This record gives sequence, structure tokens and C-alpha cells, in this order.
Amino acid sequence: MSHTFAANGDTPSGTPTDPPSATLSSTPTGTPAAPPGLVRPEIPEEQWNDWRWHMRKRITDVAKARQWIRLTSDEEKAIAGSAGKYRWSVTPYYASLMDPYDPDCPVRQQAVPALGELLEHTGAEVDPVGDMFYRKTNRVVHKYPDRVIMLITEACPVYCRHCTRKFHTTAVDGTYFEKNEGEDFTEDLRYIAEHPEIRDVLLTGGDPLSYRDGKLEEIVSSLRAIPSVEIIRIGSRFPVLLPQRITDELCAMLARHHPVWLNTHFNHPKEITPESERAVDRLLRHGIPVGNQTVLLRGINDDLETMRTLMTELLRIRVRPYYLYHCDNVTGVSHFMTSVEKGWEIMEGLQGHITGFGVPQYVLTTRLGKIPISQPYHRRTPEGLVLRNYKGEEMLVDDAAYPVAETEGGR
Repeated sequence: MSHTFAANGDTPSGTPTDPPSATLSSTPTGTPAAPPGLVRPEIPEEQWNDWRWHMRKRITDVAKARQWIRLTSDEEKAIAGSAGKYRWSVTPYYASLMDPYDPDCPVRQQAVPALGELLEHTGAEVDPVGDMFYRKTNRVVHKYPDRVIMLITEACPVYCRHCTRKFHTTAVDGTYFEKNEGEDFTEDLRYIAEHPEIRDVLLTGGDPLSYRDGKLEEIVSSLRAIPSVEIIRIGSRFPVLLPQRITDELCAMLARHHPVWLNTHFNHPKEITPESERAVDRLLRHGIPVGNQTVLLRGINDDLETMRTLMTELLRIRVRPYYLYHCDNVTGVSHFMTSVEKGWEIMEGLQGHITGFGVPQYVLTTRLGKIPISQPYHRRTPEGLVLRNYKGEEMLVDDAAYPVAETEGGR
């Protein structure tokens, strides 16, 4: 079986005529069909299910993008303006989730360059979270006492336009590697081994799953050989951007090195598809817990209905909401930022209205670390604690019944 696209290879043909309300449909097998007015390559099912094919066929120019979406003039200007400044690429799978006629599509905004990323914004930095400040080796960033991150690659299947490492992973001349990414890991592994307080290592980048299984296992097994490393985590957006990557072979390999955790990054309900659901299920069946880190993004998920739906859909597919990140003021990303008040509004609408473990922790990432910034549900008074519930109702908990401060000798 093959995808029902016109067989024209990788080059566009014809001028699309766009019905204003057309939406992307799919065949009964889940194969995305070409919407009216767009001409796409014919893709055999075997290739569509092969993550390597998607990586080879990533959309990286206007001609290929036009096979999937009707680009606006602003998008074309942004793509041209990004040349020599920021990389961009989109997997065919992720492109198939885009509304081909709506530039405000939440998937499209995350993947296609926009003019906003070329503007200068007050306070924007290339590294507001302090990766370089806490860097100890070519790859190791040691910010917290018992855990480190290893920035093991610059490569991603899709270069998300809101990436907190936009400069370091997508700037053509910018990188966080002092040495070549291909340098061996001896220095990094030695640092971790010589600091036995490090019990938790997060592999990130870029996206670690961009490596093939063999290379990834070399890294994971080397970490597992360090006695003080208890937990290995992988930060990956592949379950969202290219779920075909989550194969039984990959999961079985990771399961050999338990405990292994995976944190992913769904930002909108539209990204939760049968393919991504199967990818999550495959990880879970191999004993790999899956958490989610959502970024609050203007025009994408900065409304309560979207965020509630996202969190409840994540729970349905057994993904635990972990963080809601306030969008970092990163150079090239600032146009996605909302106000903190908007984040508070959304958190207030989640707390008490959905399952408790479906409510993420709202944080602002700084050089001081991840700072929880949700509004408190209590305040201290001379009489005791005034508690507030999700409805705004309040009650006083008497200090005699529930002392706020420790007293000498205890109660």
C-alpha cells in the first residue's frame, strides 16, 4: 500500500487552488491523504513507517514545503530570512498534521519559520537558562546537586521554532559544543564517575533519539556502568514529531538498561495521534515511564480549553503531565511568550477541574534553576492559614489545630 499522493518525487507540480476550509483527511489505514489543491509525492507504506526515510526526506526548503502547505508570503520571507541564521526542517509525518491552508495552525506555527523570530526583543538571550554557565565538560551541564544533563547532539527531526536552545541547535554558526559533536565521551563520562553525588543523568540536545540504536546504546550502557548513576532519562520529542522512531527494537534496547525514563513534549491536542499513542504504548509496555513537558506558547496553547484538552488527552494515553514551562525569552523565540498572568489564569482553570496528577507544575526556567511560579492556595495570618480552593472559597485553619511554625519540644 502507498500513500495516495501524486507520483512526482520531491518536486512540486502545478499551482494549488485552496478551498478555504479544507482539512487534512486520512484513509482507513491512517495514511494521510493529500488535501484538495496540493500535489504530494507517492509514498509507499513501508517507507512511511520507516523513521529513517522521514529523516532523509525532511522538508528543508520552500519547494518541498509547498507539497504539504500553501505557504504565505510572510512564511516565505521568514524562511528566506532564516537562511544562514537558523536551521529549519520538518518531517513528512509532522507536516501531515499541519492545516495546509491555515498559517495559524498550532502544528504549523511550531515548525515553519515566522517573521517574529527575526525581530529583536527586550531582554532576549541565547542562553537564558544558564546551560553554558553550568557547563563542566564538552557535554555535561551540572546545575543541580544530584543530576546533570548531557547535551549529546545538535540534531533534531524538526527544529522547533520555540526551542530554548534555538541558537545552540539551530543557529548555523552557533553551537554549545566546544569540540566537535563526534568527539568521544571519555571526558564527560569521567566527570560523572568522579562525582558520585550524580545519581540522575538526562540525555538531551538536540534530540538523543536522532542517533541510531547502536550509538545510543553505547552512551546509555556507558552511563549504566557508572555505579552512582541510578536513573537515566531521555528528553525526546520523537513521540510527537516522528513516532515511527519508537520501535520495539529501540524500546527493548532501552529496557536492558533500566531504570530508564522518557520525557517528551506535546504542546497541542492535535499532536496526539494514533501513531503517537502507539509510540507511547510501546514505551510503557517496555517499562519506560513517559512524562510530558509542555511550553506555554502564544497563539498555540494559551487558552484554557486547549490546555485542559491537552492534559486530559495526555492522561488518556497514559502520559503524565510534568511541567508547564513559561516560554523562555530566547533570542528568536520571544514572540511566543505570554504574560505570567496568562499562565496563572490557565493554572487556576486546571487546578480542581481535572485529575490532580494531570495538573503540571508551572515553572519559569532561569540561571537559578526551575522556579515554580503558580499562585499559592494559602496565605499566613496571625490566626493560622487561610486556604483557598479551586472555586475561590476560603476557610481558616486555626494555628492551634495546624501549627504553622515548629515550637520548642514539638507539640
